[in-house]
Amino acid sequence: MAAPLNADSGATQDELVPVLLVDDEPVNLEGVQSMLEGRCRCVQANSADEALLHLLSQDFAAIILDIRLPGMTGIDLARLIKRRRRTEHVPILFLTAHMLDESDILRGYNTGAVDYLTKPVNPHILRSKIAVFADLYRKSRELERANEALQKQIAQREVIEEALRKVNQELEQRVTERTAALRAADQRKDEFLAALAHELRNPLAALQGAAEVIRMTAPPKPELKSSQGVISRQLRQMSRLVDDLLDVSRITRGRLVLRRSRVELSAVVDDALEMSRPALEANAHTVTLDLPPGQVHLDADPVRLSQIVANLLDNAAKYTDPRGRIHLCVDVVGSHVKIAVEDNGVGIDLSVLPTVFDLFVQAEHDSEQVRSGLGIGLTLVRRLVELHGGTVEAASEGPGKGSRFTVRLPLSEGRPALEKADGPEEHAPARDGALRVLIVEDNKDAADMLSMLVSAWGHSVRTAVDGLDALDVAEAFRPHAVLLDIGLPKLDGHGVARRLRAQLWSRETLIVAITGRGQEGDRQRSEEVGIDRHLLKPVDLRVLRGLLSEASKRRERVVPA
Repeated sequence: MAAPLNADSGATQDELVPVLLVDDEPVNLEGVQSMLEGRCRCVQANSADEALLHLLSQDFAAIILDIRLPGMTGIDLARLIKRRRRTEHVPILFLTAHMLDESDILRGYNTGAVDYLTKPVNPHILRSKIAVFADLYRKSRELERANEALQKQIAQREVIEEALRKVNQELEQRVTERTAALRAADQRKDEFLAALAHELRNPLAALQGAAEVIRMTAPPKPELKSSQGVISRQLRQMSRLVDDLLDVSRITRGRLVLRRSRVELSAVVDDALEMSRPALEANAHTVTLDLPPGQVHLDADPVRLSQIVANLLDNAAKYTDPRGRIHLCVDVVGSHVKIAVEDNGVGIDLSVLPTVFDLFVQAEHDSEQVRSGLGIGLTLVRRLVELHGGTVEAASEGPGKGSRFTVRLPLSEGRPALEKADGPEEHAPARDGALRVLIVEDNKDAADMLSMLVSAWGHSVRTAVDGLDALDVAEAFRPHAVLLDIGLPKLDGHGVARRLRAQLWSRETLIVAITGRGQEGDRQRSEEVGIDRHLLKPVDLRVLRGLLSEASKRRERVVPA
């Protein structure tokens, strides 16, 4: 129901809804206006033209329109009003003093009129009807204002969304640029680590060769033998640090590939103890072993498995005071093997336990000894164990109560273990099986030491200092084996290998890369250019000697020079 149109509404003249009165008789206009006084704001028009001028300048809640106007009738004016989009919805009440037949009434309704008022007008009926239209007008205005406010909010939201879109676009661009920068930095880091490893391995190779020459040629004095042992152990430790750095880089980028085989666990433990001997002996630790009877086989990478155990032993040695006790226990539990390394060292705070396997994390201790190292050993343990399909966990009752690291790995399934092959030492070539060996190395110390060793093994040796020199020497020397550095001046080792393989006489020549470059891509490229083996500096001399020994057995298949 429409709200009553009270005269005492308290509204100002500007707040009253406007109503247009159209009649050519002023007395009629004044009469209708007096009936609506205080209830609406009446605007008078004496003709159709004047009414149209008012409709052009403002909106109205309703139009009270006399049908009989001079010039243009009220019905014609109504048609014009309804044709304009702005006024087509304004309600029109026709005012007439004559009785109309049904056809006239229908004609009026067809023009858009909503009602008829007959003169003389009943004030109560007029006010009631205008109250309805006034209420509709106010609600329409409220809806318009609400719509305008909504449109403003939408516009503001669009502005905000556009601003957010630009901010997101800028953030995405910054993230893209930052990601590219991080990727480039990561690439530079990998290249730096590879270059660093190469530069470190060259002097390590020379030192290893020198130590081996001393071992082979020095008089049998106990002090010399002891010193030579110290040098060899420390060289192995330095080589492991270099390898650990590269392994972390490979694992974090998902580029480390396991070279699995059927592995006997006791041999792995022996290798790990030998690798950790420098750290264990330096602190005079006592190591006890508890191994299961019989052989335990795993489908694993033997080098990486030894690295796992050795890193746990190194960690125990590092965090245990001198003359400490370290216990290595191996148990077979169901389809898994459990390898545990326990010590009576400084222990681990419970708050640190969840992060001990994170990269570059080291527990804080007062001892300077336990603060040394790179903080990557346990990270490598976890990553390598996970690559093998196993798990590793750390446990400690707290500071000063030691620690225990437990690795669980799946046992091997399938055929029985193969017999362990004899080591390379038993296959040193006799003098009559000597090979012609070309050593290509731009580091003079490394070349000299390796040349002395290979000569001492009974082979004939020539050396070259760069790639082009290597091709010239090889053409004249026709070697049975080439020990080839990759990072050579003038022509790199890959280029040398490719050109050598193009020669008929070198089809059966053993080409061994002895290099500081150990990335997976370097190994793959070595295979592509015809290199038979890819060994990292400082090379395992037993492996190298075994390769030359095998090559000497195949001499009869080499095309004569």
